[in-house]
Amino acid sequence: MPPAYDGSHVDGSAYTEVIDLAQRTPSWLDSLITAWSTYGLALFAVLMAVAWWRARRSGTSRVVVALTVPLITLLAFAVDALVKLGVREDRPCQTLRVATLEACPAPGDWSFPSNHAALAAAAAVALFFVSRRLGALALVAAVLMAGSRVWVGVHYPHDALAGFLVGTVVACVSAWAVRRHQDALAGRLEQGPLRPLLAGT
Repeated sequence: MPPAYDGSHVDGSAYTEVIDLAQRTPSWLDSLITAWSTYGLALFAVLMAVAWWRARRSGTSRVVVALTVPLITLLAFAVDALVKLGVREDRPCQTLRVATLEACPAPGDWSFPSNHAALAAAAAVALFFVSRRLGALALVAAVLMAGSRVWVGVHYPHDALAGFLVGTVVACVSAWAVRRHQDALAGRLEQGPLRPLLAGT
């Protein structure tokens, strides 16, 4: 196996500046960011449920798009994971040996790109195809999620940016394809076991 990639030469100095700032920040703010970094993805699941519930009142075709948001998000995660395996970049907290807010992942848990950023961005972009308001809210949350992964010390800035880009591209392409064929997909789903999820109340 080739040696793991060292990403510190890309933006290692920016990473250490963020880590130094985190060390000087009030503990309550660090705790808040750490909690968001760890549990914040749950918000996107809630937004997906809200998008589906609201879409049920707007017609079957829109419900189809809402139902695919979780699938699109998982697809982005899969693509991101494949890129991780291809690049094999060590975590910055391992390479630079700095104290971080979050425990440094074990060797072999690769850093590039950020899974959290990819999941958040994919969810946000896909939600835009269902509801612009929910998509805008999710986009703000996605940016905060990507930033938090650098703040807690488990990713370089370029990891978070790349993960965000992967999620955005996968979601744009996938959601556009679903939107283009939403009527045909709706027809198929209406004949299957998922029909109760399509009906309005």
